Amino acid sequence: MLNENGIAHTYREYTKDPLSQEEIRSVLNKLGVGPRDVLRKRDATKAGLTGNETDDQLIALMADNPRLLERPIGVVDDRAAVGRPPDNLLTLV
Repeated sequence: MLNENGIAHTYREYTKDPLSQEEIRSVLNKLGVGPRDVLRKRDATKAGLTGNETDDQLIALMADNPRLLERPIGVVDDRAAVGRPPDNLLTLV
């Protein structure tokens, strides 16, 4: 969608270059949400998460298992948006 709209961007392959805990915290701050708000519920269930994990535990788990983190997430300067639906990413331009 970004390509179709001529919007320059850099794609990061999250499985090959996962976000660190620090980067996840930064993205959460830019989104203005907690880790539960960007947790992929189906993948969390598959991973055996109980729902009782602390925010710190969830962030560590997301760093270790990037499939737990909702995607795509677009980041521009101090703002971020989850691309579900994809049109949300256009709010960053």
